[in-house]
Amino acid sequence: MAIKTVSIIGLGALGVLYGHHLAKNMPLENLRIIADADRIKRYKMDKIYCNHEEVDVNFMTPETPCSPSDLVIFAVKYKDLKDAIEAVKHQVGNQTILLSTLNGINSEREIGNIYGMEKMLYCVAQGMDALKIGNELTYSNQGILCFGDVEGGQPSEKTLEVAKFFESIGLPYEIENDMKHRMWGKFMTNVGVNQTIAYFEGDFSTIQKDGPKRKMMIAAMREVMTLAQYEGVYLSENDLEYWLKILDTLNPTGRPSTRQDMEAKRISEVDLFAGTVISLGKKHQIETPINQMLYDRIKYFESLF
Repeated sequence: MAIKTVSIIGLGALGVLYGHHLAKNMPLENLRIIADADRIKRYKMDKIYCNHEEVDVNFMTPETPCSPSDLVIFAVKYKDLKDAIEAVKHQVGNQTILLSTLNGINSEREIGNIYGMEKMLYCVAQGMDALKIGNELTYSNQGILCFGDVEGGQPSEKTLEVAKFFESIGLPYEIENDMKHRMWGKFMTNVGVNQTIAYFEGDFSTIQKDGPKRKMMIAAMREVMTLAQYEGVYLSENDLEYWLKILDTLNPTGRPSTRQDMEAKRISEVDLFAGTVISLGKKHQIETPINQMLYDRIKYFESLF
């Protein structure tokens, strides 16, 4: 099945980044941005910009009857996932492939529980430094979408079809045969970088130079490395170095999503990051003092909103 129609739900940083790229490289009528009527009205009034270019997309409300899309991309925050799953019900058919760019390690299972894990590919968005302020997104590094099959092993037909489609539109990607390992590596990285920069109210330069702040980030990441083993995933020192090298390539003045949430006085994904680590620590009777400290500090910031 060749992929011709794509639906995206969520116009945060990643939704805008990928929506803009797809809109410039595929027939516009085949790209659907799913949003409620009020949001669509606001998007059309205020317009959306990506690296100073206006983003021209085809909007569709969740209620609009339509044929299913070949590919549905979830690009919302985790707190909005339940609503997003409901909103795309007309977009999903028997042959639809589902991708989630959400942070964390749980969204694929939650989507798959509703629409079927056989439609789901595991996915990690990595290496981008997208910064969204209001209706404007800027980035220096587009990063890649890394994806693969739920069960791992040799790529399935649906994985190869997504790869062929991304190839046709020039979207950077990588096929991964062990997505559970890759997702835990990305989770480890988010736990460290998002929360440490939020804690110090900084930007990527905060953790790109040696010193106490970078050490705090790495300590938070090591707590994830310890817990991962109890969840059947082995994260090595090589994995840690791999992700640190990616962080060191990001625009020093950029800021990760948790820091952006704080600046906009939005509730962040700290429960998805430190909250998950703390919960797993209790489950396995492992102390997680760094993540507890980060959690408490970010929750304090949020209490001031």
